[in-house]
Amino acid sequence: MKRGRKAVFLDRDGTLIQERGYLKDPDQVALEQGAAEAVARLNRSGFAVVLVTNQSGVARGYYTEEAVAAVHRRVEGLLKAEDARLDGVYYCPHYPEGGVQEYRQACSCRKPAGGMLLRAAEELDIRLEGSYMIGDKLTDAEAARREGLTGILVRTGYGEDEWKASLREPGPEKPDWVAL
Repeated sequence: MKRGRKAVFLDRDGTLIQERGYLKDPDQVALEQGAAEAVARLNRSGFAVVLVTNQSGVARGYYTEEAVAAVHRRVEGLLKAEDARLDGVYYCPHYPEGGVQEYRQACSCRKPAGGMLLRAAEELDIRLEGSYMIGDKLTDAEAARREGLTGILVRTGYGEDEWKASLREPGPEKPDWVAL
């Protein structure tokens, strides 16, 4: 018998919330149109809903981990106001070329690596088989492929440009599905 429930892993910027480019101010957080309703439907359907986001701005020195936490509290507050919730929030503050030594590293958590997905699966009792990864970048689709999830590219945020690039140069990171 397979343990754990299935999950939908969501990228943050350009997927769950509007892309703002190195977002550090919680007051600038705005959910993508329909995002709260989609999360609420997933909640009611029994899926775990988990946010997984690369936050290289920490390693680049643009903002702190405290700023990332403040943005995530705002996201969760906006979702709660719409009767939606996240079961977990995971982020990667690393970047190999970052200017902040503490975070300047290659790691197993930065997408397209699957470290955040694997950690969430362990901590939240998630079954990766049959789960989904939704994001606006091909690195999200690649992370899904590496860990055996179905990868869905949304055409919000960077998604439209990423989709067009995947058509010109198809590769292993091509998503399983593309959605508006």
